Amino acid sequence: MNPPEQGFLSRREAMRWLAGTAAAGSVAPAAGAPGETEPAPPALPGRHPVHDPDFTKSAVFPWEKQFTPEELRTTGALADLILPKDELGPAASEVGVPGFIDEWCSAPYEENREAGEVVRGGLAWLNTESFRRFGRPFDEIETPERKVMADLICDEATAAPDLLTGARFFKRFRQLCLGGYYTHPATWKQLGYVGNVPVAGPYPGPPRELIERLGLQDVV
Repeated sequence: MNPPEQGFLSRREAMRWLAGTAAAGSVAPAAGAPGETEPAPPALPGRHPVHDPDFTKSAVFPWEKQFTPEELRTTGALADLILPKDELGPAASEVGVPGFIDEWCSAPYEENREAGEVVRGGLAWLNTESFRRFGRPFDEIETPERKVMADLICDEATAAPDLLTGARFFKRFRQLCLGGYYTHPATWKQLGYVGNVPVAGPYPGPPRELIERLGLQDVV
C-alpha cells in the first residue's frame, strides 16, 4: 500500500492507511497477483466470559450460583430472623435476599470468593451448632430457638471465644442481608426514599428545614 501524497489527508484516507499498515505485518499479499486487495486487520481476541459480558444475550451474570438448597433454606431462615415481616415492610426472603446473597457469594471475584467462604462456612457452622443444641438444622427450629443462637453471635466483642467463628460469620451475613434488602424497591419507604416523583409547576427547591440544618440559609 503506497503512503498518501503530501498535503491534505482526509480522515477516511488516514484510517485506510493505518489499517493497511497494521495488516501488512501479519498477512503479506501475493506479489503480482491480479486483482489483489488489501488484507483485513487481524480479528480482535475472543470475548472474556466474565470481564466482557455479551450484552446481546439476556443473561447479565455469567457465573453459576453455588449455594445448595440446604444453604438457601438456612440463609432464608437467618435473613428472616434479622429482617422479619412487620408493619414496616416485607420479610427478607420475600424480596429475594437469599438469592442476592447466593449471587454475591458466587461471583468469581476475590472479594466475593472470600465472602462466600465466610458465609458458606458460617452456614455450616450454624447448622452444626443448631444440631448440637436443639437436635435439628437451623431452618427447622422455632423462632425463639433461632433468637437464642443469634444472641450468642450477634456481637463479636462480647461473643465467647468458642463462638468467634460464628460471630464473624454473622457480621458478614448481616451486612449482605441489609445490602440486599434495602436495594429492593419494596423496602425504600422505610428509608424515606420516594424515588423519582414528578413535581407539578416550578421546582420548589430543597426543603427549608434541610437548608437550616446544613446552615445554608444565608447562601440559598
